[in-house]
Amino acid sequence: MVVRERRLRWPIPAHFEASIGGQTVRGIDRRAKYILIRFDAGTLILHLGMSGSLRLVKTGTPPKIHDHWDIRVDGGWVLRFHDPRRFGSLHWTETDPALHPLLAKLAPEPLSRDFDGEYLYGATRKRSVAIKHFIMNSQQVVGVGNIYASEALFRARIAPRRAARRLTRKEAHALSQAIKDVLAEAIKIGGTTLRDYVNADGAPGYFRQKLFVYERVGAACRICRSPVKQFTQGQRSTYWCSTCQR
Repeated sequence: MVVRERRLRWPIPAHFEASIGGQTVRGIDRRAKYILIRFDAGTLILHLGMSGSLRLVKTGTPPKIHDHWDIRVDGGWVLRFHDPRRFGSLHWTETDPALHPLLAKLAPEPLSRDFDGEYLYGATRKRSVAIKHFIMNSQQVVGVGNIYASEALFRARIAPRRAARRLTRKEAHALSQAIKDVLAEAIKIGGTTLRDYVNADGAPGYFRQKLFVYERVGAACRICRSPVKQFTQGQRSTYWCSTCQR
């Protein structure tokens, strides 16, 4: 392994390279937004941050300015991490990665059986926080970012400012299904490219063409034709239709 820049979201320790030298990759998994690369004696925990990406390049390919580290693999290839904003992170654990501090408190995966309407209804009962904040909290459900939270709430016809505890059981079921549907559709067509996101092949995601409210402020709602509205919620932009969402 070669590290060219250690100053990521958390500094990469000086001894890090020695941890994985000479080991064999045994599997690649994911937990929330973390990529888990399992080796003989431990697990590499990787987060791409806001702008990070992984690419396989031929050995000897000159690094670009924001190519921060390489893992050399057999066959003349290098796994290279590129991150202009340096919000990504790299960690190593020799114990069960599920016990790592970054993973231990994570909530259920939204596309799993553990996340459904009954789970969401029970989790929201005593929570006065706005429902949009609630579903973006990784200790309640993982992987629901700002774009998909706005879109799922629109599909479920729930106003983003509504207190989480005010959801009815029927609404909780509708919202959990909307989250699953939005994420599944986005995955199917490669995610959502708004600025610099591309998929593993370097192609943009096309889910932006399917968005009902996100970044459509002033445009006509695709359902009722009222203008889409926008406000700042927790330092993030929220988009909604005040006619369709209650």
